[in-house]
Amino acid sequence: MKSTANEYTVAWAKGVLKNAGLRSTAARVAVMQQLAAAHRPVTHAEVVDFLKDFGFDQSTVFRCLQELSESGLVNRLDLGDQTRRFELRTGTGHDELEHPHFMCVDCGKVSCLEDFTFNLNPSRGPRRTQLGEITEVLLKGHCGNCVAGR
Repeated sequence: MKSTANEYTVAWAKGVLKNAGLRSTAARVAVMQQLAAAHRPVTHAEVVDFLKDFGFDQSTVFRCLQELSESGLVNRLDLGDQTRRFELRTGTGHDELEHPHFMCVDCGKVSCLEDFTFNLNPSRGPRRTQLGEITEVLLKGHCGNCVAGR
């Protein structure tokens, strides 16, 4: 369910931070609001660019993203392209799989697949227990814009 940007007020961000046991600094509030409004995983550089007019430097934004990730408020996605992306968590479990993502192999755009169902059924036996716990599902392919531009 997509929410409107109006729901992501300063009071909302301060409440979320307080519930997580974090101080409500201006940078943390701004980063939380930006991640909530993005509705998709964003890179550190994108967050810095969004917040540059507010006077936050890239090291402050990086520290905020790291702290928010460590506290379980934000997912840090490492999708194999040497670029970390961050998105606001909507679930309650720290390692809980929330939704799969789609990454375009042409342009690198990453999209959330919240409206898709995904069912992964591992085989029975020792291979199932050797696998461990799945925390992220990533599908790769060609996005509609890249396919249309061929």
